[in-house]
Amino acid sequence: MVKSKVLVVGGTGYIGKRIVKASLAEGHTTYVLQRPEIGLDIDKLHMLLSFKEQGARLVEASFSDHRSLVEAVNEVDVVICTMSGVHFRSHNILLQLKLVEAIKEAGNIKRFLPSEFGMDPALMGDAIEPGRVTFDEKMEVRKAIEEAHIPYTYISANCFAGYFVGNLSQLGTLVPPKHKVCLYGDGNVKVVYMDEDDVATYTIKSIDDPRTMNKTVYLRPPENIMTQRELIAKWEKLKGTQLEKISISEQDFLSSMKEMDYAGQVGVGHFYHIFYEGCLTNFEIGQNAEEASALYPEVCYTRMDEYLKRFLN
Repeated sequence: MVKSKVLVVGGTGYIGKRIVKASLAEGHTTYVLQRPEIGLDIDKLHMLLSFKEQGARLVEASFSDHRSLVEAVNEVDVVICTMSGVHFRSHNILLQLKLVEAIKEAGNIKRFLPSEFGMDPALMGDAIEPGRVTFDEKMEVRKAIEEAHIPYTYISANCFAGYFVGNLSQLGTLVPPKHKVCLYGDGNVKVVYMDEDDVATYTIKSIDDPRTMNKTVYLRPPENIMTQRELIAKWEKLKGTQLEKISISEQDFLSSMKEMDYAGQVGVGHFYHIFYEGCLTNFEIGQNAEEASALYPEVCYTRMDEYLKRFLN
């Protein structure tokens, strides 16, 4: 089968750079959108040039220039958007509506993967404010995609290890605590943790797969489904130490939002749904969805004890 040509929008971002790498590794002709808005951001420019050295093709286009977006889309078969949807970085989810318009006009795209990669927004209709804005905006983009009859795949990648594993799922840090660790409730709610490189690998596997057409693909490899307590236990075993565990009640956790800025409040809301409500695992995967590790058993995904070893002295 001829491999699709891929355009990555947001290729210099946290997940985007991994998608570019995975696409090249799988042998896809890979284009990366180069936006003039990068201005004097030399780190982004150097990353784009490094992609070019690795075999990617750079294509210039701007979200403020519809014609340039259409021309960029016309070069490829598949578009993957990885623009940031988190408030502590940048929050650009609705910019994708311009990309949807370009894809609709071009009329050639076999698959569009919008910027999702977290919780399934279709299951978050009862999410609390202000964090629900993320899900509402993703659903607005989905509505535009489906009304335009653009073939799609939605990727639900759950908890990125970089933000949830090394820190044992603690807010406000990215490294393991030394003495005390906060538990959300009793710490026994099942969560799904994913290495970001594996997110990219599974994403690229899905783009030419007819089984994932117009479906949500959940990344739920069985050995990475665990509770916060189980994650902590893995770290304690590796480190040969015991951490003092402090349980935070649901009420106290939600009350902590009052002292936070907007981005912090969004983060607390998302943590609440993950660690108290169990929104990543409290449902069965339905008819219009697939599970990635079942579709692609050949992928040797990273287990979280292996991931944690990088934090050992």
